[in-house]
Amino acid sequence: MSSRIRICIVDDHPLLRQGVAAALRRVAEFEVVEQGGSADEAKAIASKHTPDVMLMDVNMPGDSFAAVRSIVIETPTVKVLMLTVSESEDDAYAALEAGAKGYVLKGISGPELVQAIKSVALGQTFITPGFASKLISNLKKQNDDEKGIAELTHREEQIIREVANGLTNREVAEKFSLSEKTVKHYMTSVMQKLHVRNRVEAVTAIRHHWDSQQTSRVRQRQASQRLMPFPPGSGMD
Repeated sequence: MSSRIRICIVDDHPLLRQGVAAALRRVAEFEVVEQGGSADEAKAIASKHTPDVMLMDVNMPGDSFAAVRSIVIETPTVKVLMLTVSESEDDAYAALEAGAKGYVLKGISGPELVQAIKSVALGQTFITPGFASKLISNLKKQNDDEKGIAELTHREEQIIREVANGLTNREVAEKFSLSEKTVKHYMTSVMQKLHVRNRVEAVTAIRHHWDSQQTSRVRQRQASQRLMPFPPGSGMD
């Protein structure tokens, strides 16, 4: 990396993009080399200019996350820093999972943005402090939920699954040849392990777990497909 940090900015709002560029040009250690307005342009710019840091928006024409993934693979020296208004945890996780080194909100101050760019240029991860605290807090809660679900016995999993499918305690009892009192006992144990106050929250927690598992399986399948070699004779080997 040269003495100056070379920066490219990709955002589909020209005024905002130009404003950021003008502000960064006032920093002696920075050099703004190119701008763009879409995910495809981000990939092309990264390939042509190989900047030290690529500032990218999350919401713009094209698939931003796929573009991040492509840039990280094709031009690994380029560090991607997301600059966005999106406070969506899913967007943040997706960006970081794709290979972005940072995630900052557009309300960030000038000095903070400068710090973020310098940190990312050095290979460090930077997330807007307040937003980072929120992500960590929610991730801890998700981990606690997963731990509670892992502690469920096989019978407790059967009970909560049927309750989540809409069955009453009496219907669950009839299905498994149990007494209604026994089913209530199992549900009490489930709620204690999941750290919830009632059956509605228990069902919400278990459904969130199922959704997370499904998303994880899809991502693993997609990753496997990306890594799968082309068969001989396909014209791609």
